Amino acid sequence: MRTVGVEEELLLVDPDSGEPKALSAAVVTRAVHDDPGQEVFQTELFGQMIELATHPHTGMAELGAEIVRSRKEAARLAGEAGGAVAALATCPLPVTGSLIQQERYRWMAGQFGIGTQDQLVCGCHAHVSVASDEEGVAVLDRLRPWLPVLRALSANSPFWQGRDTGYASFRSRLWARCPSAGPTELFGSAGRYHAQVSDMLASGVVLDKGMVYFDARLSAKYPTVEIRVADVCLRAETTVLVAALTRALVETAARDWRAGRPAAGHSVSLLRLAAWRAARFGLDGDLLDPATMRPRPAPEVVRALLEHTREALADSGDAALAEEALAGLLRRGTGAREQLGMLDRTGSLGAVVAECVRHTQG
Repeated sequence: MRTVGVEEELLLVDPDSGEPKALSAAVVTRAVHDDPGQEVFQTELFGQMIELATHPHTGMAELGAEIVRSRKEAARLAGEAGGAVAALATCPLPVTGSLIQQERYRWMAGQFGIGTQDQLVCGCHAHVSVASDEEGVAVLDRLRPWLPVLRALSANSPFWQGRDTGYASFRSRLWARCPSAGPTELFGSAGRYHAQVSDMLASGVVLDKGMVYFDARLSAKYPTVEIRVADVCLRAETTVLVAALTRALVETAARDWRAGRPAAGHSVSLLRLAAWRAARFGLDGDLLDPATMRPRPAPEVVRALLEHTREALADSGDAALAEEALAGLLRRGTGAREQLGMLDRTGSLGAVVAECVRHTQG
């Protein structure tokens, strides 16, 4: 069975005001003090965010348990440093990011200007194991039309700099400013994939393979495909759902490749429109159907995703989990909808952050 692991970026905030606090260095220092060999927590681009990484798992129960455990540990470490953690993909309150003073990040700030300052955003990346680069690229080619659906499910960033953006996933719109970000054309082979990455590096626009920010890519460090479209999810159970569906999509794509079924030939232009619609509406409007690229109600597209991956979900033992979690998500709404409801109840973006701090730990 394919393994899956996730990386989650969390916002570090003041526990009283909800304002972001640049505590990541202190949090990682405390984590290393407690466990010198730890590889779970690390700093990110800005001091107001922290990243956690799980181990690879074959079972969703074990993955979910590690996510919850790691979030609680991040909360403990942040609390000792005078802060709290919130699984928010953008900060609802006005903020100026405190750039971590590493050479790579300074290069990004110089290269991309104000676009770097707008990257105080938190995503969730899922890594699913593949047998080879050739299989991995075949998977990437066949995942393309389904990635906006994962974005819609995970949408958790309606606010930015103190304003309601009108988007369910404004994080993804900010991230789209990166010159290497977004959907990709069909590669057709591992050779063509690696040639394109080499050409991008030779352009001088990006510094290294880590800055090739495709929506889905071959990992530069692990034998995995890395799917990068999701917002960090407010609730850990939604992260588990995204991981289960991602693994099922990867397995389904690999089976289609082995059976000789071709990848859909949708243009990058249409895929960008699908990504935009998912970011704009989440699950509260129409999405573009992955087969036809025509508008269709989000719940119907979600059901199509379940049907597309049904065999893989059954074989991994995740079918019931996916059905139940999706039903709950459609009933409750995405993190974006929950945040908007919190603002309606409280009238305060600071109160929204405080409530999200509580939800982050489950």
